[in-house]
Amino acid sequence: MAGFTRAELESFRDGSVPDLIGDEPQLLFVGINPGLWTVATQTHFCHPSNRFYPALQRAGLIEWEVDSTRGMTDVQREAFVGSGMGITNLVSRATARASELTPSELVEGGERLTRLVGELHPPVVAVAGVTAYRTAFSVPKARLGPQLDLGLGTTVWAVPNPSGLNAHETIDSLALWYGKAATQAGLL
Repeated sequence: MAGFTRAELESFRDGSVPDLIGDEPQLLFVGINPGLWTVATQTHFCHPSNRFYPALQRAGLIEWEVDSTRGMTDVQREAFVGSGMGITNLVSRATARASELTPSELVEGGERLTRLVGELHPPVVAVAGVTAYRTAFSVPKARLGPQLDLGLGTTVWAVPNPSGLNAHETIDSLALWYGKAATQAGLL
């Protein structure tokens, strides 16, 4: 498998990847922040150990595979958005690990997400990372699953982060969570 050298990846530190959102998303997935590999490929959740796309495939939300060395093709991006899904991040700044972010960055990201959801009005928002969700929205005891209304005017789910660093989850368990949010959004 081809990839990037550590030096190449480091050159993407503090970079960003644009949101992948159509005009009327039904289900908006929210990552914590882009990783270096994500910025290198300009594809959200893109890393050889990230299980986001395999979990979406297992859940029946997509039928294709994302090449982690190249990222999404334009056809895949169009299919993703055309299916009613979108992707954004709480924080746009790329880091090697989400733990490099400050609590204030996450809180600011929660405020940005609230504004974005107010503009787009997706029926369901799925934040991939309950720990980041807790900090971003000042809900220290939040658990995975549907959340109390936070004034977003939409149903918010805290779902597991698909990063390979989250060893507690499998493709099957991620597919189950993402499928639940997608079902509520009317996509399954």
